Amino acid sequence: MNATEAWRDEATAELFEAILRLQSVDEASAFFRDLCTLGELHDLAQRWAVVRLLDEGRHYAEISRQTGASTATITRIAQWLHHGEGGYLQALARRKAARESSERPRGSAASAASAASAAGAASDEGQPKVGSNPRGPR
Repeated sequence: MNATEAWRDEATAELFEAILRLQSVDEASAFFRDLCTLGELHDLAQRWAVVRLLDEGRHYAEISRQTGASTATITRIAQWLHHGEGGYLQALARRKAARESSERPRGSAASAASAASAAGAASDEGQPKVGSNPRGPR
């Protein structure tokens, strides 16, 4: 394992598996509050807010005013958004698919098929292109 992959170890794998086993926002909230300091939670939430605003095409100065993040932090997040592991892009695509499916009328087979199709298409949107650096800035 090279230095840029050193963060991937048994402890981080166990952490990610624990997170994936949580079944609700309330469970996740309780887990993260136990795991993180208030400052760490604020920083994580701020980063996610920056990602969403960058995805909307907002300007760095506007994002900084709205979130309190420095333009240096916003630049770093933008680099990971566009050249990182693809995690931000996957989360954004799933968020978009979930929002779209919650806006559709429920109960018809056509809407279920449409939601499944949209979720599949959304999971491919924004994925790193072949030949791009999937590891992001170092």
